[in-house]
Amino acid sequence: MANIRLIRRRIRGVQSTAKITKAMEMIAASKMRKAQERGLAGRPYTEKITEVIASLAAMSQDARTMHPLMQMRQQVNRVALVHITPDRGLSGGLVSNVNRKAATFILEHDKPVSVVPVGRKGVDFMRRTGRDVIAEFANLGDRPGLLDTLPISRIVIDDFISGKVDAVYLCYARFVNTMSQLPSIIQILPVTPAPESSDKMMATDYTFEPDAAVVLDALLPRFVEMSVYHSVLEAIASEQSARMIAMRAATDNAQELIQDLTLAYNKARQESITTELLDIIGGAAALA
Repeated sequence: MANIRLIRRRIRGVQSTAKITKAMEMIAASKMRKAQERGLAGRPYTEKITEVIASLAAMSQDARTMHPLMQMRQQVNRVALVHITPDRGLSGGLVSNVNRKAATFILEHDKPVSVVPVGRKGVDFMRRTGRDVIAEFANLGDRPGLLDTLPISRIVIDDFISGKVDAVYLCYARFVNTMSQLPSIIQILPVTPAPESSDKMMATDYTFEPDAAVVLDALLPRFVEMSVYHSVLEAIASEQSARMIAMRAATDNAQELIQDLTLAYNKARQESITTELLDIIGGAAALA
């Protein structure tokens, strides 16, 4: 009988867990749709501003040597890494995959790497591993605005211009689709427009006022700010997608466990009833 009570108590516990994971799955699904829309909506703007910068750099031949955000350092002495992670867990292997990507980058890089962790999971990981942390950012929320990420951009821009770091990279989970989130590392400083973007833009004749160099000078900081902001949006979309999938898997596993426990409960109950019947029959036979 004690075994039956134990199984019944465990079934109730798993049922409660399944209700929690189901609710978390529904919340994550609701947030995921909004986060995906925001992340995907920013991609055309990011691609277009990259093409415009490529065109401006091609028109202003001395831009690479004149503008501080496009200057290639002859010797890279220190690198900065903006490490973007979720604030919360329960998102499957997303956090560990992004942290592993950043750790691999740091270990394989032959120069000192300073880190700007964004998100509590990244902050905890960098503290635990004893990395050189420049600044920490957390609790940006599920729907951050551009103003919320500007301090991150200003730190890396100022450090790059002042010469404290010679290159800046972003580490985040790039949203591919609901089932797939790809940990990625991209370089944002110095700004190096892709050659194919320049060729594509040169096919169109543009007129810049007052001139290409002035427009480029105003556009480059915005490009860095949008790169950081868009990476945060992609990371949030990846987080909500990974959490929805993880909670769905947890709910399915809980349902399977409930079925197994119910079967075990029925077998134990049937065995108990059979034992009681045999005792009754045996007692009746002894009296007869």
